Amino acid sequence: MTAYMAFVIFIIAVALAFDYVNGWHDSANSIATVVSTRVLTPMAAVAWAAFFNFIAFAFFGTRVAKTIGGDLIDLKLIDKDWQLLVPLCGLLGAIIWDVITWYYGLPSSSSHALVGGYAGAALMAYPHLEVLKASGWIKTLAFIFISPLVGMLLGLLFMVAISWIFRHRSPDKVDKVFRKGQLVSAALYSLGHGGADAQKTMGIIAAVLVASNLNPEATQEIPLWVVLSCHAAIAIGTMSGGWRIVYTMGQRITKLKPVGGFAAETAGAATLFMAVYGGIPVSTTHTITGAIVGVGSTRRFSAVRWGVARRVVWAWFLTIPASAAMAALSFFIIRLIRGG
Repeated sequence: MTAYMAFVIFIIAVALAFDYVNGWHDSANSIATVVSTRVLTPMAAVAWAAFFNFIAFAFFGTRVAKTIGGDLIDLKLIDKDWQLLVPLCGLLGAIIWDVITWYYGLPSSSSHALVGGYAGAALMAYPHLEVLKASGWIKTLAFIFISPLVGMLLGLLFMVAISWIFRHRSPDKVDKVFRKGQLVSAALYSLGHGGADAQKTMGIIAAVLVASNLNPEATQEIPLWVVLSCHAAIAIGTMSGGWRIVYTMGQRITKLKPVGGFAAETAGAATLFMAVYGGIPVSTTHTITGAIVGVGSTRRFSAVRWGVARRVVWAWFLTIPASAAMAALSFFIIRLIRGG
């Protein structure tokens, strides 16, 4: 095996490590509500979520992967000697930011950490804005704002509709119905989570295959081995859990009952399904947080702990520039070591 091939394999391994970290970091998105309402124990919840993370490949295409791999960065503008460093340093920037936000219990977006890191590394390799493809970035940046708003609106509407439909039922009967219903809503959300987030790593691996000339068409037709390995990595990561963020998502933003958990998860799943089918790399974290806020606000405005929500929003805004800066620094250090 040549040193070049070993380097390519190393980058793919780092990409799968990021996918694992993504599942570990974002497991809270899939299981926070079902754990906080005590429908499932934490271990049962992560097993449930991981299973649906993996089988999501059978329900979704690879439109998001193609957006990440081909519609964000114009690798042709970057010198051949540095093309492979761009996805590698993008991944490093995203992983570093994910670990920092995990440590502080902030549900930031792994998706936007990845695209931010990818952009930061690309701009270090070719310091001109034309290296960023406008079409892909417009829809990605737009959904930083759109996804939590859609999640919040759907969460609010679902909760109002459920309250009206079950208005003559006793609270105990409603609780019993939605404790079972949450198993379905958690499964749907985990499908959306796996379909959305595993594809982002697929896109990065596809870009590596194109840059290395091993598969010049990889961003147009994602290889099956890439699809399966990315879904497996995110499912294993979800099994590892991210308990600090579970606490923030499930209890500190607003207290949820099974009916609220069902409404939030269903709203989040609906938003993710629409985005994934549209090929938009939407943030699962933004989506479920918006849905939880929407559900909480139907009880009373003060039911949402807006101070915690404000910290979450600040983490959202910081994610892309922070991960871009870390990726750029990684690129600078590696290039310095290589003497470029």
